[in-house]
Amino acid sequence: MIDVADNVSAAVVTQPCVRALLVEDEPLLLQGLKSELAFLWPALDTSRTASDGVEAVKLLSESMPDVVFLDIHLPGLNGLDIAKLISGRCHVVFITAFPEHAPAAFDQGVLDYVVKPITRERMAVTIARVQQRITSTPADVTEALRRLMQRPVTYIRWIQATVGNQIKLMSTDDIIYFQAEAKYTKVVSNRGEHHIRRAIKDLAENLDPNSFWQIHRGTIVKASQIEAINRNGEAMTLRLKGRQEKLSVSEPYQHLFKAGI
Repeated sequence: MIDVADNVSAAVVTQPCVRALLVEDEPLLLQGLKSELAFLWPALDTSRTASDGVEAVKLLSESMPDVVFLDIHLPGLNGLDIAKLISGRCHVVFITAFPEHAPAAFDQGVLDYVVKPITRERMAVTIARVQQRITSTPADVTEALRRLMQRPVTYIRWIQATVGNQIKLMSTDDIIYFQAEAKYTKVVSNRGEHHIRRAIKDLAENLDPNSFWQIHRGTIVKASQIEAINRNGEAMTLRLKGRQEKLSVSEPYQHLFKAGI
């Protein structure tokens, strides 16, 4: 949820209209970001939005904006990949749920970032920074991104699920896949099925991407458990080892498998 601070005044922009691209895969967060930008920077054109990395790259290839507000974790291509593609061509602001994605290089002006949940005070600081440099040549962010990607990351090793009055502890080594179900996420493991109150997006950002692959907005599967990939026209499904169910692969994630089809 976007925090609203009544004591922050809307920014006054005297420069010509600046074009932005907003890239965020959560609809409510995207709408919140758009609303905050409309309040703080009325002259900013926020008409172009993308909900995944593939869509973002398509829009960027059609017309390069002046500034991109970019979620780091996205379906298709992640925000770091996209930032590399547009380095030196437009200004970049990262939107991230994790402070560790905000190294000192960001505060030095090479890149900027806003940590979720977004507050109006923090967004106002970011907008002021962008407005100061919007007429200058966008920075080459390659080195800052390289340092960011080299930062040590601690991935989830254990999942806790409540079963009655007990808390069951499961190793990620035993998990086959995660799937969103209403307000819960179903965890399918070698020891059965359980439900947790942890969102797929949060899991995707904290699981080892070499072991767990997101194949749908609501599904993450352990790569080593995939037995076969089936394609029927534009539809793609996965068959898992020793299991009957088939998992659907949505279009933004099909690039993970197309090289072998």
